[in-house]
Amino acid sequence: MPEFLLELFCEEIPARMQERAAADLDRLVTEALAPLNPRHARAFAGPRRIALMLDLDAIVPGTTLSERGPRESAPEQALAGFLRKHGATRDDLILEGGFWVLNRTVDPIPAPARIAELLPGLLRRFPWPKSMRWGNGSAFTWVRPLRRIVCLFDGAIVPFSLMDGEDDGHGLASGDLSEGHRFLAPGAFAVRTGDDWLAGLRARKVIACARERRVLVDDGVTALATREGLSVVPDAGLVDEVAGLVEWPVAFLGSIDASFMHLPPEVMQVSMRVNQRYFALRTSDGSAAPRFAFVANTEPADGGALVIAGNERVLRARFADARHFWDLDRATRLADRVSALDAVVFHARLGSQGERVRRIVRLAGHVAPLVGADAAQAERAALLAKADLGTGMVGEFPELQGVMGGYYARHDGEADAVATAIAEHYMPRGHNDGVPDAPVSIAVALADKIDSLTAFFAAGEKPGGSGDPYALRRAALGVIRIIRDNALRLDLVALFAFASDGLPAALRDAPDLDLLAGFMAERLRVQLRGEGARHDILAAVSTGNTDSDIVRLLARTEALAAMLATEDGSNLLAATKRAANILRIEDRKDGPHDGRPDASLYTQPEERALAEALARVIPAVESAIGAERFTDAMVAAATLRPVLDAFFEAVTVNADDPAIRRNRLQLLSELRRMTVLIADFSQIEG
Repeated sequence: MPEFLLELFCEEIPARMQERAAADLDRLVTEALAPLNPRHARAFAGPRRIALMLDLDAIVPGTTLSERGPRESAPEQALAGFLRKHGATRDDLILEGGFWVLNRTVDPIPAPARIAELLPGLLRRFPWPKSMRWGNGSAFTWVRPLRRIVCLFDGAIVPFSLMDGEDDGHGLASGDLSEGHRFLAPGAFAVRTGDDWLAGLRARKVIACARERRVLVDDGVTALATREGLSVVPDAGLVDEVAGLVEWPVAFLGSIDASFMHLPPEVMQVSMRVNQRYFALRTSDGSAAPRFAFVANTEPADGGALVIAGNERVLRARFADARHFWDLDRATRLADRVSALDAVVFHARLGSQGERVRRIVRLAGHVAPLVGADAAQAERAALLAKADLGTGMVGEFPELQGVMGGYYARHDGEADAVATAIAEHYMPRGHNDGVPDAPVSIAVALADKIDSLTAFFAAGEKPGGSGDPYALRRAALGVIRIIRDNALRLDLVALFAFASDGLPAALRDAPDLDLLAGFMAERLRVQLRGEGARHDILAAVSTGNTDSDIVRLLARTEALAAMLATEDGSNLLAATKRAANILRIEDRKDGPHDGRPDASLYTQPEERALAEALARVIPAVESAIGAERFTDAMVAAATLRPVLDAFFEAVTVNADDPAIRRNRLQLLSELRRMTVLIADFSQIEG
């Protein structure tokens, strides 16, 4: 089966762009060459190349195409335009049904011809996030200067160039020459097949597969750390980035001067990661180790002594800067920095950071008793929570917001609960981050996020499409996770209303609390969907339900899901949907059919049995839901299954007698009244 290989070799591609570029190359080429039936695609990305290997048919089969043109009565200009578009003459046309029709025979096209025809345009419009021009002023752009193009089909070069009119495309043309490692194996080598290309690169110290480089990076630093009884601080993002920086990963360990080991471990880790792409290590007790790991893109002849010494020297300079900020920041109390926040703009319509802090203080004091926290400590932590924004350390490493505030608060003698709350109030920072569980921390974290949600919704900055510049989706998920993980019983709508009262006067009536509640409900559904839970059941429980107690909503959802997982539950769902459909149709005719049914009009035992069951079950469901015994409510509802089955099997709802018909519809309306107590069953799939 003929193989196609395309390699685009250039100067260093930023690591963050490589994976997307490989995926785009796969997608664009596969779409463009669809007539050649592309299959078995393998995309590659690295610091100096993106590439694609796939199997193609040898030829685009010939075919006959029929193109309908203008009407017979159309102006001559329309017909001339149609002929010009298709390169045809009037003699090529026939009349069919009052329209001119062009029947064309398309000859078979060899794969190399189709590839050479399509690739230059594809490469000229390749969607790099950022591209550059270089050299002779050609209009052709690439992420970094493009140096070589390998394009082979079935072992032979597919010839094409990037010339476009007067633009020479930097003189770039396809060939069969690739290059290995810039330093360890410089120079070009010829390629004939995909396996030849992969083996040739490996022999020249280049690992083409990004996944393999990731494994080598991860395993390399882990093995060195384990050898010394240490562990690597997990950082999948750093592994990915380093794998995008090196073609031939070689791991090394370096030492950290003892004079820097008093720095907070978060400072050391962030400094190493952000500035140098180093891996932080831990000892067996979890404390920071006086060692670091890094990955080089070379195999030094001296075993790495010079490389290690150079990296240690660079790290000493970085840590000296961090130590300067650490010492300088602690010279000013955190509380003395609060007033400076009044001069920092938070948002044009929402005022300064100082105004925001005062809103969070007010809200934290309100939330504190609801979560078992000391109100004074919550207000104190909220007051100091943003003060570290003015410190040198956070200015250098914004990732340490909150974390440094916690350290500085402890240095200033603040209560442990206050310092911990300052350090944790941004949590959870991401999907894999934990949530605060100390009461004061919970109060401040919720206040911070609830203020953001309420304020930005009031300012008209709610997320739209994929845009979320103020990370409100993350804030909403943070609120939900804090509530769920700590089983907090909170009325979110009431908290949003309280928060809105603290906004600038012009915005106090601006928040649409229903819209905000709907946004939170959608975020909850997204979270449940990610967990593999039945988000449709949550939607059913939430529809028409003004309850904003997440714990209670989820308890109802879980109880309903458990019932529907049983045979009785699934059959009850089907029966209630059938009843709802009947009522919907009949209500359009002469409804509504509300009101209690008349027992004297029952003519069949199955009617009486259903009426008696409903009379027993409805109060039981109402009582159980009122007492939050949701499982009991579902168990009671499930007992209706056999009488409902018998009713629909034996009873014709649309009886000939109008009175009996209406009475039976009223009986089904009673059933609907019962199910509405539980959920909107129409929202449930299945």
